[in-house]
Amino acid sequence: MTTLWTERAAAAERAVVARYLHRVGGSVPATRIGRVRSPRARRFGPWHYWWQAHLLDCLVDAQQRSPTPRRSAQIAGLVRGVRLRNLGRWTNDYYDDIAWFGLAVHRAGPRARSGARAVAAITARLRAGYTDDLGGGIWWRRGDDFKNAPANGPAAILLARTGDVERAAALTDWMTENLVDPDSGLVIDGIRVGGTRETTTYTYCQGVYLGACVELARRRGDARWRERARGVLEATAARLAEPDGVVGGYDDGGDGGLFNGILARYLAEAAVRLPALPHARDLVLASAESVWEHRADTPHGPAFAHDWRKAARVPAPGAPEGDLSVQLSAWMLLEAAARVSAAGRPAG
Repeated sequence: MTTLWTERAAAAERAVVARYLHRVGGSVPATRIGRVRSPRARRFGPWHYWWQAHLLDCLVDAQQRSPTPRRSAQIAGLVRGVRLRNLGRWTNDYYDDIAWFGLAVHRAGPRARSGARAVAAITARLRAGYTDDLGGGIWWRRGDDFKNAPANGPAAILLARTGDVERAAALTDWMTENLVDPDSGLVIDGIRVGGTRETTTYTYCQGVYLGACVELARRRGDARWRERARGVLEATAARLAEPDGVVGGYDDGGDGGLFNGILARYLAEAAVRLPALPHARDLVLASAESVWEHRADTPHGPAFAHDWRKAARVPAPGAPEGDLSVQLSAWMLLEAAARVSAAGRPAG
């Protein structure tokens, strides 16, 4: 079974690389960037910084699964390409965007030759985004009035991994107090100055909160982090993956195309790092089996649907299957399945 999921993750990687990865501007040496759609609707598409962060994360997943010099060069080239495309900067005005990129570059390690500088710039910006408004937490973007899970969750994970465990714990406590719905156990999107709550429970909000709790459980040993991870896992399984254990999808691609893949990443982290927790492994494998079963075949390899329960169409202009976000999400899921399969099922 481990070999099966490894092969499927490799097939997803080959398809994404063939369809989306190219040099910046088509010709800048030693760079890579991901086009946002395939087939391309126009020569120069919109700039989605945070999609590139998840492309980098997927390449790092693949390198950890099966290291090759070629992929190592792609990782280095993508880090250079993102900085070049982002006008020579590591940061932008969105704290969630930069937290995602910081996580990916940190995982890339020495393969991202300027990664240490990138992580330092990003973590400094994240700390600067913390205020006492609404009781704590980081803003969604600079100059805004909104604090949310997609900024605070990945920021907490990155800060924990880079040694600022106290700030990571403070961010995660703030999420628990302000964003975990006491009735459903799910994490809502965010809260605005004045107290208006955005109550949609996106899958990636569950993922980043889970990831922060798992990271802190490993580093601090405090039982509350493990219990919070258990709580969001149980709520996710009961409310977002019924009746078949497959994580439900969204109506289209775009940014939402990444939401389920981010959840899958942190489900795998929970399954491997804290294997006694419930549901994480089963949610990953059931969802991965469904997305693979519903794939479409193309000359470049498999293409996947934005909803993991539905049959994929061959990518075409205007279809969600053409979005890089949608294909990255499925690739993340298949890498997660390969990882939890390799880890095995815990005894008992």
